[in-house]
Amino acid sequence: MPNIAVFIEQRDGALKKVAWQMISEARRLADAHGGEVWGVFLGTDAAAATAEAAKYGADKVYAATGDAFAGYDSDLWGTALAAFCKAQNPDLVLVGSTALGKDLGPKTAAKLGCACISDAVGLTYEGGWEIRRPVFAGKCFADLSFSTATAIVGIRPNAFVMAENAKAGAAATFDPGLGGVTSKARVTKVEAAAAGKVTLTEAEIVVSGGRGIKGPENYPLIEKLAEVLGAAAGASRAIVDAGWVDYSHQVGQTGKTVAPKLYIACGISGAIQHLAGMSSSKCIVAINKDANAPIFKVADYGVVADLFNVVPVLTDEIGKIRS
Repeated sequence: MPNIAVFIEQRDGALKKVAWQMISEARRLADAHGGEVWGVFLGTDAAAATAEAAKYGADKVYAATGDAFAGYDSDLWGTALAAFCKAQNPDLVLVGSTALGKDLGPKTAAKLGCACISDAVGLTYEGGWEIRRPVFAGKCFADLSFSTATAIVGIRPNAFVMAENAKAGAAATFDPGLGGVTSKARVTKVEAAAAGKVTLTEAEIVVSGGRGIKGPENYPLIEKLAEVLGAAAGASRAIVDAGWVDYSHQVGQTGKTVAPKLYIACGISGAIQHLAGMSSSKCIVAINKDANAPIFKVADYGVVADLFNVVPVLTDEIGKIRS
């Protein structure tokens, strides 16, 4: 009977919804096969995280709090998560494949000497674990197993559906084992995205622009459509490399990987590097005047037209509906 631990990520006190997606999936697996679902929280105040984790199905939430966890530090946080694993011996530890999680997961696995699987999109248990992750730029999937007692698994945001399934969510604490541990690095500055923007990797809708927008002065077309949809604005590597858009917007193999419910690609040809970052989207809409553009091979819906004739009208009509 597998016990699954889910790392509840927070940044400056704001809890990441990928944690609730992972807890929801862990709860489904635990209900089917037995075992318990545990939340693991590192921060200064665990009350909100404990209550929210219970709502989505956590049996217990283990927390370590204090000034050491006020801001992310891979040495301290990795030590703490490893200490939890040594004390509780979960079968799986799920960590969101966020910027923080991609650093914390491998760090913890190295401390434990255990398996680490990144960017997973599926979990199966039939007497043993199979972890599904995309390979070859999203063209195929690999189903992986592991031989260590515990495995750290990074989960792609939006890979699982959030579903409320209230459980006890009993509060517990654990010793993070920081005695004598000193950090090898010091954070001197944090540059955050502009306030009010939808986080690209967690957005349920993403609108991205490519070279078809013709110049940086036209990227606001993409941002306006994203705004009326309550979406995040993305970009292809081509326009990021051209300096039209900041790198933080880049979707693709060398940018951010997204898996929203709806992905709208405007003026993007569909190079394999871009497809690697968005092919897991539930529904893909492509707008491109080139009927032979590769993006149409993966699109659920395609509009063969000039984006300058489509996007403004689409923005206006959606704005009317939503108002």
